[in-house]
Amino acid sequence: MPRPRDFIIGPWRAVAVLGVTQILAWGALFYPPVLTIPLIAADRGWSQAFAMAGFSVGLFCGGLVSRNVGALIDRFGGHVVMPFGSLIGALGLVGLVAAQKPWLYFGVWVVLGVAMAASLYDPAFASIARIFGAAARTPITALTLVAGFASTVSWPATQFLIGSVGWRGTYLVYAALLAFLAAPLHAFALPRRRAERAAPAQAVDSRRAVVLPPRGLPFVLVATAFASYAFVPSALSAQLLAIFERFGLSPTVVVAIGMLFGPAQVLARLCEFSFGRHLHPLWSARFAAGVLVTAFVPLAVLPFSTPVAATFAVMFGMANGLMTIARGTVPLALFGASGYGLLVGRIGGSFLVVQSLAPVLVASIAEHTSDGLALTVVAAFAAASLFCFAAMRSPA
Repeated sequence: MPRPRDFIIGPWRAVAVLGVTQILAWGALFYPPVLTIPLIAADRGWSQAFAMAGFSVGLFCGGLVSRNVGALIDRFGGHVVMPFGSLIGALGLVGLVAAQKPWLYFGVWVVLGVAMAASLYDPAFASIARIFGAAARTPITALTLVAGFASTVSWPATQFLIGSVGWRGTYLVYAALLAFLAAPLHAFALPRRRAERAAPAQAVDSRRAVVLPPRGLPFVLVATAFASYAFVPSALSAQLLAIFERFGLSPTVVVAIGMLFGPAQVLARLCEFSFGRHLHPLWSARFAAGVLVTAFVPLAVLPFSTPVAATFAVMFGMANGLMTIARGTVPLALFGASGYGLLVGRIGGSFLVVQSLAPVLVASIAEHTSDGLALTVVAAFAAASLFCFAAMRSPA
């Protein structure tokens, strides 16, 4: 375990720095649209579906550039690449305030998609892997523990700012935080060392260094598993609470159930950090996908009720907490630390593209057929993820 001083002058400073900047990035770029887009739509006379399509375009474009961001981090380091992500994000948020025309609005979301690709988990994981090499699993897990509070911080803060300064003022505040806090932290506080220059004591056992080539069937299975999983939280974050309300729960109960997600996510990450470090990350991913698939069973076989909905929310939160860690640790364990930034960018590209399509598809299914069929489609993607993880074999 690291000493306290390592978080100040040692390589573990990366975890402390990225913990802060991940909360800022997720809190400014990813979580606010749930609260701000209805206001943007009403202000500009657009439908909410049209306004939300901009967010989907941003995620899609982020997926297209994700591998390039990862390759740049491999070459130059997160301390060079991630400051640009924060500055581009700040520019995009200012542009969102000013964009009056539909074409300009979508153009701003393209910019914000690039910012998300250079600011969220994938570039943070790539930066940590460049610093720690094959020993990056524990720092990645520790980072997700801290960053897991992003939604807990962002939604109340966004709601408070909207009430105080409106949605435009909210985005200007967030732009200032990205430009004047996140970007300098990335540029000046992230460690610049590479794992190849680490002391021998940092090396890992040679028996653990056996890795697979990042191509062919192993890579396809891993990328498909994470892309299939990406469909689930993206679709559910946009539709689940509304579906529960249409199933008959009161808005107050629905909000209370939604609040269970964050603590369940953090609890699962604490368990992984405390007890799961000696398991191969592939087993953690399989367990997470299995928990998620199992969570749909009560919805399918039991009469709908508050306890059933709460059970699903808790199991979904636990699965998502573990799967976020697995996104960083499974590619590292299977394919190694060499070229990790490009690797996680390739995987993250398909992840973000599927993530961008899921809300639109599930909303269309729910609107034109039924909520039950929409949940069945989501469950099918969870099952596909579990199948791919189960079919994957770790190196000897």
